[in-house]
Parts: sequence; structure tokens; C-alpha cells
Amino acid sequence: MSDNKVQIFDTTLRDGEQVPGCKLDTEQKLVIARRLDDLGVDVIEAGFPISSPGDFKSVEEISKIVKNATVCGLTRSVKKDIEVAAEALKYAIRPRIHTGIGTSDSHIKFKFKSTREDILERAVQAVAYAKTFVEDVEFYAEDAGRTDNEYLARVCEAVIKAGATVLNIPDTTGYCLPEEYGAKMKYLKENVKGIDKAILSCHCHNDLGLATANSIAGVINGARQIECTINGIGERAGNTSLEEVVMILRQHPHLNLDTNINSKLLFDTSKMVSDKMGMPVQPNKAIVGSNAFAHSSGIHQDGVIKNRETYEIIDPAEVGVTESAIVLTARSGRAALAYRAKNVGYELTKKQLDVVYEEFLNFADRKKEIVDEDIHEIMKITKIEAGAVA
Repeated sequence: MSDNKVQIFDTTLRDGEQVPGCKLDTEQKLVIARRLDDLGVDVIEAGFPISSPGDFKSVEEISKIVKNATVCGLTRSVKKDIEVAAEALKYAIRPRIHTGIGTSDSHIKFKFKSTREDILERAVQAVAYAKTFVEDVEFYAEDAGRTDNEYLARVCEAVIKAGATVLNIPDTTGYCLPEEYGAKMKYLKENVKGIDKAILSCHCHNDLGLATANSIAGVINGARQIECTINGIGERAGNTSLEEVVMILRQHPHLNLDTNINSKLLFDTSKMVSDKMGMPVQPNKAIVGSNAFAHSSGIHQDGVIKNRETYEIIDPAEVGVTESAIVLTARSGRAALAYRAKNVGYELTKKQLDVVYEEFLNFADRKKEIVDEDIHEIMKITKIEAGAVA
């Protein structure tokens, strides 16, 4: 793999689907899996096969239809989990088993009632067993964000020796600050023997709103895989947002990092996932929110009309949005009104615009937003006909 290539591991169908009320059936998952494959994701985490017969079936059916991406199934460090995952993945062109265990002192003491040495041994056994079924084995060190770096490095070194090809370093609780998470990746790159034989992976949660920032800090410091979901969906406050990390890397070429994602499919994919999961995208969501390329302030509208780049760092077409939206409100100026009026057939002189603008403000004070029908009504009141020439 090229050193500047960041793999995108999409877990919309596994971690993303854990949102209450967002359960998908197998057919819905297949539609999304096909789109993810077309989008260019490197890995599709299709589910947790042992969790239910439905999840097993979904992973199995997804394995049959995905042509390009690696198909991944999640397991605990339990032999039966691994056996069931291997069975579900048997039709995959590129199968991956994702196995692991909690490594923080909190997980070791309270969740497993165990010791560091026992956890390390269980991690090695799980990876070695998974390796007997598939070549590509990813190990997750759950709660790595709160795991002591020296112990985490020992675990990583041991599972690489056992055959792990990818090391997932999750900030499971979304606790880390970007500099802390980046420093953790840097420590592992510098202190784990054999680290060149495995890919470090970021899996960040958004409890403090830092999932995207932490993932970017991770790849800047040596990780080469980001685990994420469409629209940032996931348990609690969600996961790293796929569309955000992809466009951040693309908008900052000085980082010399990029992905294989076809960004022109991002908006449509976002809408597809939102519709199928019944999970609305907040209007101010970065990249794919309905307001991401909408302008209602008069100063901003004037700037965008003159030159889009004054207030937009991304060309909407890059992410599959037709054009920027000039939204007419009471805060809009004459330039925005003239622009929208021209779009619906009215070429206004300066004098006409002054008259129309006064009537526009009367409408705008009564309504949250002025739509095309309102513009026609305003023109009717001010006795201006379509096709008038300035």
C-alpha cells in the first residue's frame, strides 16, 4: 500500500446500525453495501455474525455481492465467535476477521475481572485462531484511548507476532484529545517491534465531538486506516464521519494523504443511509447537511455570488451537490434578491430592484424563507413582468 494512501473502513452496517431504532433488514443492508463498494471504501464491516441469525445472514449475503472491498465480520476473543464469522465470510473475495478484547485497566478489572497478562494471552490466542481461517486479521484493543501506552504496545507487538495485519486503536469512549490520540499512534509507531508488518487503524467515537479531529491526528501520526460511518452515525454520540475525514484529507493536500473515495457520491450516499435508517441528517452537518452550501446572510451571499470561494472551501459538485443555495430571508441583501429573481426570469434595473427590495422585506418579515412563488408574487405586486431587461 502506498504510504500516502489512507484506507477507509466503513462500519455503517455494524457500529452505525447499533443506533436505537435504526435496525436494517438484509435487503436494505445489501443496497447500502453495493453503494459503499461503488463509493470506493476499502473495507466494509458487514456485521457481528454471532450476534443473531439475521446478522449472520446479512454478512453472508454481503460477502456474495461485494466485488471490490474487503468484507469484515466482528468477533469477540471467543473461539465460537471466530468460527461463526469465518463461516459467514466464506463467500467473500477478500474476507477479514475483526477480533479483539478490552485492554484498559478499567475493562480488565471491571469488565473481565482479569489481569493484564491473561488479557494479553487471550488476545494472542484469538488472533492466532482467526488466522487459521483467513489471512487478513484485524485486532481491536477496546478502550485503547484509556490504555497505558506501554502495555498497549506490548499487546500490539504480541498480536502482530500472532499474525494480525491491522491494529485497531479505538478511542471507545471518545475521551481523548487530538494531541493525546495522535501521540498514542506515534508512540506505537516508534515502540512496537514489527509495526511495519501491520496497519494502524483509528476508530474514534464522538462523545466529546472530537471523533473526526482524533482520526485526522491519528493518520498524521502514522495510522493508515480510518474506521468511520456515513453521516457519523453510531452508538451514543456516533462515530467518525466518513464524509468529513475524506474531504479534510482532500482539502489539505499538504498532508500528502488521500483515499480512494469517489466524493461525488457522498451526498447521495448520505441521503440513502438517512432514508433507510430513518435517521435525519442535521441541517448544519458538515459536507452533507442541507445547509452545508446554503447562504442566507446578505454579506455572505454577495461574496458567494461574486466568487464562490469567498465563503466556500469545497466546490459543492465535489460531493455531489448540484449548486450552492442562496436562501432569501430578512437578512438577505439586494444582490441575493437580484440573483434569485434572475434565476426565475426577472432581469431587474437598479431602480426596479430598489422598489422590489422594499416589498421583499415586507414578505421576509412575515416568513422564515422566501421561495420562488413568493418572488413571482412580489413582482406581481410591484408590477414587474418576467423578461424585463435592465
